Amino acid sequence: MKRLVLGVLGFLAVAGAAQAQETPKEQANKAAVMAFYDAALNKLDYDEAAKYLGPEYKQHNPTAADGKDGLKAFIAYLKANFPQTHSRITQAFADGDYVILRVHAVRTPGTLGNAIVDIFRLQDGKVVEHWDSVQPVPEKAANDNTMF
Repeated sequence: MKRLVLGVLGFLAVAGAAQAQETPKEQANKAAVMAFYDAALNKLDYDEAAKYLGPEYKQHNPTAADGKDGLKAFIAYLKANFPQTHSRITQAFADGDYVILRVHAVRTPGTLGNAIVDIFRLQDGKVVEHWDSVQPVPEKAANDNTMF
């Protein structure tokens, strides 16, 4: 019985380590998304961000218009209304053609900002789809853990 338990634990440790390693494709996808994110949301540079877009760009955020023109309009909105916006990626994960980011976005310096989970789907190394969930960072939390 002891050997069986040790064997199962050993298998789980190896399986967990294998899952934690990203393939070269996943590493490239993650790098592309992070560069896209920086260009779009920190530099507010649509032309630079567009280099990372595929032929189509599907948007699932209900407050943002669909497609490349929707992204261009969103960046223009940020540039006009929140020129000092900054988004700090705190975690990044890749799983095949999907990249997930955990982000602390502060639109106006001195505010607490939002905690965001962004999910991107890539096709041939280019961003083609986006989902996100946004949660305001509260002044006081019910626990001592951070959101990031």
